[in-house]
Amino acid sequence: MEKPLTAHQPQTAHHDVASRWFRVCALADLEDSWGEAALVNGQQIALFRVGEHDVFAVSHADPATRSHVMARGMVGSRGNTHTIASPLHKEVYSLATGECFGRPELQLGTYPVRVIEGMIEIQM
Repeated sequence: MEKPLTAHQPQTAHHDVASRWFRVCALADLEDSWGEAALVNGQQIALFRVGEHDVFAVSHADPATRSHVMARGMVGSRGNTHTIASPLHKEVYSLATGECFGRPELQLGTYPVRVIEGMIEIQM
């Protein structure tokens, strides 16, 4: 039996009744603490698996530059918060909420994630 995932949404995210779940890849396709880019419903997404079961989906676009590079960022943590550091300017963001720790005016888009029968799905 798979551990259920908790989907996190930043306060700025907008997921209305028209949003739906998109199957992206198998959980086994993701390496621990390594990002992968995916094109989902026409949007570039960065996926991260941290540990056995924690999966996060964020915008692949760096909030500071809009360059699509976040899947190449460095995964880390601040206390109990899983983070991603932009490979361009090294700004650090929460993978769960998209909050930027160094520049509060920046926000990384996040997407709800779930795992169904070993497959990762993202709500958009």
